[in-house]
Amino acid sequence: MATTIRSSKISQVSALECLDSRGNPTLNVTVCLEDGSSGGALVPSGASTGEYEAHELRDGDKKRYLGKGVLKAAANVNGEIAKNLKGLDVLDLAGLDRKLIQIDGTENKSRLGANALLGVSMAAAQSGANFHKIPLFSHLGGEEASVLPLPLVNVINGGAHAANSLDFQEFMLVPHSKGSFAENIRMAVEVFHTLKKSLEKRGFHTGVGDEGGVAPNLKSSQEALDVLVQAIEAAGYKPGSDISLAMDVAASEFYDEAQGCYVLKKSSGEKLSSDDLVGLYEEWVSHYPIVSIEDGLDEGDWEGWKKLSARLGKKTQLVGDDLFVTNVKRLKLGIERGCANAILIKLNQIGTVSETLDTIRLAKEHGYRNVISHRSGETEDTTIADLAVAVNAGQIKTGSVCRSERTAKYNRLLWIEHHLGKKGRVQRFF
Repeated sequence: MATTIRSSKISQVSALECLDSRGNPTLNVTVCLEDGSSGGALVPSGASTGEYEAHELRDGDKKRYLGKGVLKAAANVNGEIAKNLKGLDVLDLAGLDRKLIQIDGTENKSRLGANALLGVSMAAAQSGANFHKIPLFSHLGGEEASVLPLPLVNVINGGAHAANSLDFQEFMLVPHSKGSFAENIRMAVEVFHTLKKSLEKRGFHTGVGDEGGVAPNLKSSQEALDVLVQAIEAAGYKPGSDISLAMDVAASEFYDEAQGCYVLKKSSGEKLSSDDLVGLYEEWVSHYPIVSIEDGLDEGDWEGWKKLSARLGKKTQLVGDDLFVTNVKRLKLGIERGCANAILIKLNQIGTVSETLDTIRLAKEHGYRNVISHRSGETEDTTIADLAVAVNAGQIKTGSVCRSERTAKYNRLLWIEHHLGKKGRVQRFF
């Protein structure tokens, strides 16, 4: 009996316009293979974006979606990209991604759009996994993929992610006392509901922001830390031992380049220097169980980052997001200058899966931790959950424990942990 040879070569690539979690258009991309296998992906979008991120292509037609349509990006996938990728093997993902970069031909992927390239790259990775009939994390990471991440759970939203009085963008719970992802996420859920009830009793509104955290009009970021510590204790856990805290300051959002200082525009209007902010973080780390600070300074404030890293880097995780934008070149600069000790990993900041994996490898080689991250404009796509396990990152940041575009990632990780069984493990950093 003749053996049928299955082919992992691309037969078709297609894209259509769909919606993200903020009700803005994004891309849904499908890659089909000659053997009938296929894989799909939905592309995320950020609100607070770094200056050096890859370019997200929008239509600019004010008559459609207030100018935010992505028909041009979809047309680029359905036309030029599909034509150039037909016949390529999805099992050579690095080669496929190089081809995407080559046909775009720009430094920041602005001609065809980083959203177009990323959608194709993610869908190609998924189609490769489906071709082999294995989960995506196994396809990307192989036999060594076994570490379930600690979740950095955003329970209070501020900054660009909420219409409230908080300048800092995210206040997160970091549950880390249990030996399984399932137990850690359970702890976070219990504190989240305790927090909501506590705020409601005090008369605060508990509607949620872009990433599912509550968005009360607290008078300061310090008050946000206070209510989180109280909620952890009220839920029956010990701050620092069972659950710690993390912050995404997103300082680039309130840095005033003209004045050369940081302006707390949403709250007090106070003006702070880099030294002032570093001093503030030092004080808070000594009083609160803060284990991680993301984007504590502006993306261009290298001198400030050096001071922050020298003064807090030995005891606190300092994460570069806007500073590094998942870009090998930016990360190399940070390594050379001794800035930060961890990097936030966002697929759409760089635009292909292979380049993302390259950045993760470089970070690991130089002792920088990797925190796999969502965007504020998300979809039900769960690629980042698989990515976190594939590279044994050990940490994931994917929003609160409500809103289905966030819980989709947590539910995927619960499935992965179940699938791995005894092989799965949680690495404790804190």
